[in-house]
Amino acid sequence: MFLENKSFRTEKRGWIEVVCGSMFSGKTEELIRRLRRAQIAKLDVEIFKPALDTRYSDTEIVSHDSKAIHSTPVKNSSEILDKIQDVDVVGVDEAQFFDEGIVEVCEKMANKGIRVIIAGLDMDFQANPFGPMPTLMAKAEFVTKVHAICMRCGNPAQYSHRFSESKSVVELGEKDKYEPLCRSCYNEATNN
Repeated sequence: MFLENKSFRTEKRGWIEVVCGSMFSGKTEELIRRLRRAQIAKLDVEIFKPALDTRYSDTEIVSHDSKAIHSTPVKNSSEILDKIQDVDVVGVDEAQFFDEGIVEVCEKMANKGIRVIIAGLDMDFQANPFGPMPTLMAKAEFVTKVHAICMRCGNPAQYSHRFSESKSVVELGEKDKYEPLCRSCYNEATNN
């Protein structure tokens, strides 16, 4: 009797995974690792990134250590639903740059049986929750917080300290504009 009802085994079950942390913590590297493993498993994988992120490439997700994987740039979250068909896994990098609609998009995909893997900064340079990331983390089945190394003391870092004077929340940059810091060094750098 148990073997006759196999539908529970073959039914696609979706979920949401979030990889978050500060700049230089390895979020994109972890996203690429998970997506490559899905490709090795012969799963159909689609990968997206915000069109505004052109730091390394227009059409690839690239980690700080130069690991790369092909992706499709999109201007807003709703474009993702328009571009997926019969996929098993969807990866999204730099989720903090997407509109709040990314949460509903991820839930719709997961409800259709798609494994959704999201990577993004959990806090902005002012240590505030960043864009849709807090809601994505709350809705996700799995959350992995990765840490960088504090550039001042060597402890685990979870803050992205910005050198520039800009007050804009979104400012693309690398080591020329940002450094990862631990709580103590961040507070010292920002006079908190």
